[in-house]
Amino acid sequence: MKIAMLTNNYRPFVGGVPVSVERQAVELVRLGHEVTVFAPMYGDSAEEQAQVLAADERAPERVIRYGTQKRKMANGMVYPSIYPAEILRTFQTEPFDCIHVHHPMFVGPCALLLGKKYQVPVIDTCHTRYEDYLHYIPGLGVSGESPAVKRRVVRWLRETGVPAYIKWFANQCDLVLAPSAGMKAVIQGYGVRSRCEVFPTGLAGEAYCRAEGASARIRKQYGHGKRHLLVTVSRLEREKNYGFLLRGIEELRRLLGDEFHVMIVGSGSQEAELKTKAAVLGISDLVTFVGNVPNSRVKDYLGAADLFLFASTSETQGIVLAEAMAAGLPVTAVHAVGSDDIVRDGWNGFLTEEKEEQWAQKAARILTGENCRRMKAAALQTAENYRASTLALYEEMLYNQCICEKRVRDWRGCSGRMALQEEIGKGENVYESQTDGREHSAVVLH
Repeated sequence: MKIAMLTNNYRPFVGGVPVSVERQAVELVRLGHEVTVFAPMYGDSAEEQAQVLAADERAPERVIRYGTQKRKMANGMVYPSIYPAEILRTFQTEPFDCIHVHHPMFVGPCALLLGKKYQVPVIDTCHTRYEDYLHYIPGLGVSGESPAVKRRVVRWLRETGVPAYIKWFANQCDLVLAPSAGMKAVIQGYGVRSRCEVFPTGLAGEAYCRAEGASARIRKQYGHGKRHLLVTVSRLEREKNYGFLLRGIEELRRLLGDEFHVMIVGSGSQEAELKTKAAVLGISDLVTFVGNVPNSRVKDYLGAADLFLFASTSETQGIVLAEAMAAGLPVTAVHAVGSDDIVRDGWNGFLTEEKEEQWAQKAARILTGENCRRMKAAALQTAENYRASTLALYEEMLYNQCICEKRVRDWRGCSGRMALQEEIGKGENVYESQTDGREHSAVVLH
């Protein structure tokens, strides 16, 4: 198959969606398919852009970079063009069997246009609960001091506007993929009628390989000689709920004293603010902000720790939870879509309400309880369900089904029109109209 993947963000940007797209592309290439990833260009200088292109040349998947707007979002994401010329030109000269789009905005409408123009199925993965990310759009950030009218507008967008758009977009696609069962329920709750299947982001084979030496060095560097080393990995942004996590660490100190240290792996626009909050809470000596780590090395940091901490309530899957479990780490997380799908309370970790005391008690229970070894074994067992190589076979099957179903629908439509023309004879007119994405034929008799 020749597969086109359209995404609003990709490496070197660090985030869950770029990781998901890259892993899918690489595994499909290994199965013998031709995968072209259409991704935005990064870099403010010619030298930086050359580095991005050089990395693409070394990658197994083919990457075509398209232009973006000059301004960026607060978290570093770029604003892609709506109908990038680079994508349109490629489709004019090359045939593709299917289009897999990873965002409903920006490249989303472009994917729908190309699917209709070239009669190929469009598959959409709903990676993100966009209503939780409105604060990244200039002018839509709100606080207690924001005007009441603005707060009402943003609330309407969050509760009505964004879900309505997602519903419209998904209903134009041939297949919608949800990263978790919980997210599938959310999508169907929007009113999406298109076929919807659960397809989680998989883990590369390297995630299951231990680098004992590297992990030992990391533990020595960041463990500060403490009995326990804890870790969390994500972008340092508001939706990741780091304020709660830091307060939870403060509560954990009351339970365990100074017997632990926490590595916070990742960076983002809230980094300076979170360091200040840690100082105000009096836990700066218990927390190290490690910064960004290459994806290939995240497993070494996970392997150095005893427990994974998680507080985000905006995930659709929480791929980092599967990565943590592949390193043998039990998880303490807050109940939410994504977390609830991978963490089995009391088996491979604990799920709690968004209450710092309860969360800290569960974390302490894993570290000091007798079931820690059993939970680590359960975490490893859970991670086996997320091997990208296995999931790629399922994805391949879904693509083939979409392609076949699309061809059958087109064939039936063509055959129906031909039969209709033969029946009505020369004295009748046939006209066609498009309504709600479905084709209808009508006969007008003279």
